[in-house]
Amino acid sequence: MNKKNNTFLQDLPYRSCVGIVLLNSEGLAWIGRRIPKWDGDTSKQMWQMPQGGIDEGETPEQAAMRELKEETGTCNADILEETREWLSYDLPKDALGIALNGKYRGQKQKWFAMKFLGRDSEFNLNPYPCHEAEFDTWQWADLFELPERVVSFKKIVYLQVVREFEHLVK
Repeated sequence: MNKKNNTFLQDLPYRSCVGIVLLNSEGLAWIGRRIPKWDGDTSKQMWQMPQGGIDEGETPEQAAMRELKEETGTCNADILEETREWLSYDLPKDALGIALNGKYRGQKQKWFAMKFLGRDSEFNLNPYPCHEAEFDTWQWADLFELPERVVSFKKIVYLQVVREFEHLVK
């Protein structure tokens, strides 16, 4: 890629998104293993919490509940808190112009801590056959371990999320 195209890609906007820290009664966080999105996606064995874009006309809270349902099959949860600030990350250079439909340089996210009110049997990783599944499996995990289990370019955001919500699991 030439320097002019690289500069253009770096000037792309951030996509507005939400992220969800879904906590069970033991203080563990829901985490799913991502299905690769594009050829060269090296995050095949990496994990992440539910997240996704904010649709036009949606509030971040509405988007968080919708994304939770789309990605886990349940929205049986209450919002406990949200991050004070929007948190952002840049895509790695090899994903610019490819990931996120090639329209964005990364994401800015408002994160929500939620208390799961249901049973594990409610989870369905593909609740809408017309919507592509994000994950191929899931598990409950210690919130403090999550930054080490995500793709490297999301690690800083996950560290910030853990700092903001750690008091909910201590």
